[in-house]
Amino acid sequence: MRINKTRMCRGVLLLIAILSVGMEGKYCFAGEEPPNIVFILVDDLSWSDLGCYGNKIHDTPNINRLAREGMRFTQAYAPAPICSASRAAIMTGKFPARLQFEFVTKNSAGQQDLSVPLQSPPFTLNLPLKERTIAEVLSAQEYDSGFFGKWHISQHHGGYLGWSPTHGPLQQGFSMGDADFGAHPYSYRKSEIKNQIVPSGKYPVDTLTEKTVDFINNHRDKRFFLYLSHYFVHDPIHSRCEWLIEKYRAKLKGQGPDSRVSYGAMVETLDHLIGQLLRSLDDAGIADRTLVVFMSDNGGHPNYTTNEPLRGSKWNLYEGGIRVPFIVRWPGEVTPDSTCDAVVHGCDLLPTFAEVSNSMTPSGTWDGVSLLPLLHNPQSDLDRVQPLVWHFPYYHPEKIFEQSPIEIGVGDFTTSQTRPHSAIRQGDFKLLQFYEDDRIELYNLLKDHSEMRNIADDHLDLSEKLKRQLNENLSKLDARLPVKWKNTK
Repeated sequence: MRINKTRMCRGVLLLIAILSVGMEGKYCFAGEEPPNIVFILVDDLSWSDLGCYGNKIHDTPNINRLAREGMRFTQAYAPAPICSASRAAIMTGKFPARLQFEFVTKNSAGQQDLSVPLQSPPFTLNLPLKERTIAEVLSAQEYDSGFFGKWHISQHHGGYLGWSPTHGPLQQGFSMGDADFGAHPYSYRKSEIKNQIVPSGKYPVDTLTEKTVDFINNHRDKRFFLYLSHYFVHDPIHSRCEWLIEKYRAKLKGQGPDSRVSYGAMVETLDHLIGQLLRSLDDAGIADRTLVVFMSDNGGHPNYTTNEPLRGSKWNLYEGGIRVPFIVRWPGEVTPDSTCDAVVHGCDLLPTFAEVSNSMTPSGTWDGVSLLPLLHNPQSDLDRVQPLVWHFPYYHPEKIFEQSPIEIGVGDFTTSQTRPHSAIRQGDFKLLQFYEDDRIELYNLLKDHSEMRNIADDHLDLSEKLKRQLNENLSKLDARLPVKWKNTK
């Protein structure tokens, strides 16, 4: 019998790889280098804003391409419905409740002072330096790490969103980076540039993207971790591309508020910038050995976009506030144009990147799990020991709370009142607990992903079980709870 030596050799390597995974928890085959990692986090992008997630209004060809070349997750969750809390959790692999970082950072210490029944916990201003970040884990595996864009897990320094000199990216494992606002309206909202129209068919020059492209070009022969944290599509909502404004005005035909037109222009501009970054990987000849992950930090802003068919939005724990777009491309490892319906979470990124990089960091300190099994087979089961919980012990909006609508709806383009609450998901069921009156709501997300039918009274035993599990888990996490005011408000 004739023996194919090449096939036999591959078989031996595969056996070695399987044994190494079982004995050491490592990913790579013998002699195989870990991939570069590019993580793109966008700001306030709705689960339903992208063409690859079914949006019929926004043109997003570059992100659609990313989905065609990779895996699109349909049930991916942000760790929180708000910026800083979500970003801190992603960076550390720990729930916001464990970090006690559940709201946005502020300029100074303090707490909410509203005429409301409960007093929320004091503001957390900085992610503690003792917390081990993705960059610190990967740096130990000889990754050169760069951070570009919005940090927002420390006090502002030298202006809004300015990096802290004591708690910024360079103090948390990144070797280089830049906080440049790029083409986002943050960069020009108080200058004459706001009135400078971009020529038809063109997009504004984005210096932040240019700096990330330079980072890629300077590291084409090195192993790197690039974290691009976009300011798009956070407000202020504005576009200097009049041709895009006209395009989306014609497409929307008066549907929704006027700001939705400019928002559409911003979404398409974001897509263009993502395309520039992806092309830079192609041009550098390293796309085939680079893992790219794309996600949003929380749900969409209800004043500018709709999270429909999901209920709620940024700031609350209904699906519209925490379910987000999540795409992974990894040539040779992830099947192109594939879909995964498994429930995944932003805290899963750190353990995933750690396993991909061959890090031996103990996983017991993380609330997430590695997604590597799903990347190889979207039907795999994750070894998730604890349920997913979300905790938001605050009120929102802070300035006009009493004037805001009480009811949280679906696609109503309204910022409603968010009151202190927490949530837990087990299987297809999700329970929310509201702290003012200890009220609970239970939903079967398989049958009712719009969360319109509260079935708590129909499933009393399950409701009580999930409520107990939620509170037990929050207790283990040492979660901070809202309390009654010492002085009557």
